[in-house]
Amino acid sequence: MIRLLLVDDHAIFRSGLKRMLADEMDIKVCGEANSSSDALKFLRQNSVDVVMLDINMPGSSGLDVLRVIRKAWPSLPVLMLSMYREKLYAKHSLQLGAQGYVTKDCAPEDMLQALRIVAGGGRCFSGILDERDIESPMEAPAHAKLSSREFEVFSSIVRGVPLTQIGIAMGVSVKTIATHRSRVLEKLGLDSNAAMVSYALCHQLEFNERK
Repeated sequence: MIRLLLVDDHAIFRSGLKRMLADEMDIKVCGEANSSSDALKFLRQNSVDVVMLDINMPGSSGLDVLRVIRKAWPSLPVLMLSMYREKLYAKHSLQLGAQGYVTKDCAPEDMLQALRIVAGGGRCFSGILDERDIESPMEAPAHAKLSSREFEVFSSIVRGVPLTQIGIAMGVSVKTIATHRSRVLEKLGLDSNAAMVSYALCHQLEFNERK
């Protein structure tokens, strides 16, 4: 039996996923959380086999939670849930220690397969990353050191989104976005937005502009 913790801030999505999983004899949702703090609180008090973790949550993101899980529970498998299909996010999840990555619009059978693979000790990145991406023993690149907010600002700038629009999307001021941008440049050793784009290309961080 695969004991599962489901972490997502959208109650409707959690409800739908729980209904789907209820038909599977080998999977049991032992707990659910709608925030990062609730997820970590549950893990401190309960034992599970897999965490299905939304990458994009208010406050501390799923990537922030992933960092904590890897330190506190190094062997606990984590399957990231995301609405983003870009390699950029999948690679970042892999570098931070996730065992799998699936998009929320994938077919139910694909999500179930990924869950079982991860629970069994394997890796599954939903066809987004190839074997070379997954198995490469290369040292984690500089962008793996970015916080989740810095990473979001970095990816948005690379896609050409103006700072004002990034601030609106993240619910913060342009000044805050500018601060994140400065930290990204410092951590990556870069000096301009154009250099960020070049960095993304050099590291094969593929992405698509979202509507």
